[in-house]
Amino acid sequence: MKTQKVLIRDEKDTDHSVISDVTQAAFETLEISNHTEQFIIEALRTANALTVSLVAEVDGRVVGHIAFSPVTMSDGSTNWYGLGPVSVLPDFQRQGIGKVLIQEGLSRLKALHAKGCCLVGHPEYYRQFGFKNVEDLALEGVPQEVFFVLSFDGNIPQGNVLFREGFTATGPKNAPADN
Repeated sequence: MKTQKVLIRDEKDTDHSVISDVTQAAFETLEISNHTEQFIIEALRTANALTVSLVAEVDGRVVGHIAFSPVTMSDGSTNWYGLGPVSVLPDFQRQGIGKVLIQEGLSRLKALHAKGCCLVGHPEYYRQFGFKNVEDLALEGVPQEVFFVLSFDGNIPQGNVLFREGFTATGPKNAPADN
């Protein structure tokens, strides 16, 4: 497969629907997904909680997206962020696009003087970026082996992390709530 030039840039207002489409396609066949990732991004955007939201373009086409949003630490630590979701269209996966999105996103967080980042994800994948499992920080309801932390200053909060409410989104913002 030929290497393609990938442009990473901030999302624009005109990207919102394509980001939703890319995200939906990226998670469509993933068994561990609840298939709500596109709604999570929409909810985070609506709450003005997308601190960093980047797209990957190949030949002018958006083929990937990554979101970072603030998280709350039970010990009062500040300037920590959650990574996710990160999405790449199926035809463009396994070409390094997700890796470039993650690296650029982490770089942008550091430029904002973030203290660190956490996520829920595949253990084999996220360790390559320096993420690790830690004993003293947890995300309620999530197995420790899939919860990862990356400290930018060597200090790791203790207790629990709380992701933004948008991570509970299960449908479009205008959809009726389930009863």
